[in-house]
Amino acid sequence: MLLVALGGAAGAVARFAVGDSFARRLGTGWPYGTLVINLSGCFAIALFLSAAAGRAELNPGWRYLFPVGFVGAYTTFSTYEYEMLRLVQLGQAAGALVYLVASNVLGFCAVAVGAWLGRRI
Repeated sequence: MLLVALGGAAGAVARFAVGDSFARRLGTGWPYGTLVINLSGCFAIALFLSAAAGRAELNPGWRYLFPVGFVGAYTTFSTYEYEMLRLVQLGQAAGALVYLVASNVLGFCAVAVGAWLGRRI
């Protein structure tokens, strides 16, 4: 739990720093910072988990600190993308497609409903 919390704190600070940097440089009219955060998080989680796979000498704490804590707080989009990759690798392409559509369509609906409700509170 402590490793997840430490990684999460660092990931949240990194997310703020990257997002703020892009907002100051390019403005907030388009989510450049979020796009960079999501893409770099996808790269980081895949790089780490692929490199760590099958390495018994790697302390298990790193699996909590980095992909769960740091990258989890930095962006959950990376976890979503990695899970889709795993479904494809496991021969579950249809399941990956369902996950893709459900996450995006239902996620957008959840955001729309939350925003609608939030304006009425």
